Amino acid sequence: MAVSPIDVVIFAPLAPLFGLLIFWFIQLLFIESQKFLLSKIWKEHKPLCRFTNFLGIFYQTICHALGYTVTRSGISNFFVSVDYGKVTPKKERMGIFEWMSNSFLFIGPFFFPALLLLICFFLIVGIDFDFSQSVQYTFAEGMINFGTNLYIFSESLFNFLINIDLLHPVHLGFLILLIFLGMGIRPSYIGEMKKEKVDMIYDLRNIKSHILHKPIYLFILFLIIYVFFYISFLLQNNWYVLLFSIFGWLSITAIISLLTAHVIILLIKTLDDIPSYWKLLPYLTIPISYIIMRIIFLYYVIDFSNSVSIFVMIFSTVIVILLLLRYKTNKFKSTTKMKQLRVEDGPKRSIRK
Repeated sequence: MAVSPIDVVIFAPLAPLFGLLIFWFIQLLFIESQKFLLSKIWKEHKPLCRFTNFLGIFYQTICHALGYTVTRSGISNFFVSVDYGKVTPKKERMGIFEWMSNSFLFIGPFFFPALLLLICFFLIVGIDFDFSQSVQYTFAEGMINFGTNLYIFSESLFNFLINIDLLHPVHLGFLILLIFLGMGIRPSYIGEMKKEKVDMIYDLRNIKSHILHKPIYLFILFLIIYVFFYISFLLQNNWYVLLFSIFGWLSITAIISLLTAHVIILLIKTLDDIPSYWKLLPYLTIPISYIIMRIIFLYYVIDFSNSVSIFVMIFSTVIVILLLLRYKTNKFKSTTKMKQLRVEDGPKRSIRK
């Protein structure tokens, strides 16, 4: 099959960029979903919601400070609160430097927290997987190479998570970091006094305004991307796809972190329906069931003991929650039988014409 020169020269460099945008949009959807869930538990858990908002603003402010550091503007003031964050540069730099600093502010929070988690993951398990080495660049082959690299990384990350050892301090620390990053990977203010609507559309509008404010810089960025692609192509190397694959890994890491935060928030929201101290029982079931299984596997050694312990922990917690919802709430039963309702309402009346 003949390869079109137009495909190689024009469309092939866009393949991994297009794939990255898809994952980034999925990440945005999860962020918006998390904001909706947080709004549902705001009345009962204001401190938690405000803490997640603080985390998000903290990550955003750190990214802005990093932008000033990279552009050598310096930092004269750094301020973070639950509702607001601001970084003041030592030296006001205009032009490309200002554009780069704002890029860190608007786009950095989507990737920088995930970068910290990715570094920790590589420090724990190492980079022991092979990347796609194909260098036949067309748009379709670029998408295949990009998808292959993301699949290999995702498989390694999921294997680590399903076999994670929660009694190992490093693994437990990684899980806690995963939850913390997922809780505040982007600031989304949830409160009674909203000065402005902060949602996915708001974020996209800010990014659009930032990009279109100086279109010449966007053109230069695309020019650099294309030049890097041609260099990789001429040297028969896979650097170009690998670079975008790293950003894809960051999006996947962020999505998994957000999914973990979703599970935590849904657990909290579900247990709010359980009265009194009974709602503490599922929280106690989580560590107790896991520790019991690990003790059992000390004497009866089997393969995949860590993953089996996690499965039993999750299964036990779900069963306990369902039983509490069944017997301690009105979720799955009616307090008054339908037959009794008919008797209380009296005999059925018929209207004659």
